[in-house]
Amino acid sequence: MTTTESRLPNPVLLVPELKDVGGALYRATGNGTVPPTTIGLVQLRVGQIVGSTYLTILHTGNLREAGATEESITAVASWRDALCFTDAERVALELAESVLTPNPSGERVPDELYARASEQYDDRALATLIMAIGQVCFFLPLALIGKPLPGVSAAEQWRR
Repeated sequence: MTTTESRLPNPVLLVPELKDVGGALYRATGNGTVPPTTIGLVQLRVGQIVGSTYLTILHTGNLREAGATEESITAVASWRDALCFTDAERVALELAESVLTPNPSGERVPDELYARASEQYDDRALATLIMAIGQVCFFLPLALIGKPLPGVSAAEQWRR
């Protein structure tokens, strides 16, 4: 079934404070401590995990704009055996998966994973990476419930 409009009108028009929150999150994750491509890879993986075409297309485009290779964009879903990712990118992707995937045997983010992440990122960068995961998770309900149109400009993706 093809959808020609989102379920919701533009949420920023409904809740104008959302623009300030989104801007603050964007500034926080764009502080330069984590490469934009790493943030994009993480956010693309989150979109894939939750099954959001909107987020997957959005973050694929963001990655292209940030200069990511087509190989890395394509391999995000199978990052564990892809050779194109750095150790820092791998641990970032693993953190995102750990946060979003239930672990039947215990803690989602075990100490061992945190230790490996700390080897790749200093405290500020790690906090930024955590906020990047939180940033995309903040917008998940809008993406999944509001269903903005994938691949459409921000001005046109919401029901009028």
